[in-house]
Amino acid sequence: MSQIVPQVSSPYPVPSPDDRLRRICLLDYGLHIVGLLFSAGLLSVVALIINYIKRDDAAGTIYASHMSWMISTFWWTVFWVVVLFVPTLILAIFSVGLLSWLFLLPGVWFLYRMLKGLLRLTDNKTVP
Repeated sequence: MSQIVPQVSSPYPVPSPDDRLRRICLLDYGLHIVGLLFSAGLLSVVALIINYIKRDDAAGTIYASHMSWMISTFWWTVFWVVVLFVPTLILAIFSVGLLSWLFLLPGVWFLYRMLKGLLRLTDNKTVP
């Protein structure tokens, strides 16, 4: 005798795996952007950890390129901040801080890449 299992419908639709990955990418882009502007990069570290954790789940989807994009953008920005730190510190002694604006360049580049990725995500496109 077979049992009849009642179907319980939820008032909330269950998101597909792609919907979840899309939401995670949106969250990560938001954390990266807000992290740059308001938390001196601490929220970017949280987003980076999420990127690394979810990158394997995103394999084979457009979201994999977004995860890799955010990871590489983060690490290249860290690289350029470190590279600029020593000469700017040395020159700041002699120029009374006139060249400290150079630290804005990696931040502007980071913001540009995060916004570019976010816009491509909203268009359901991969990033290069």
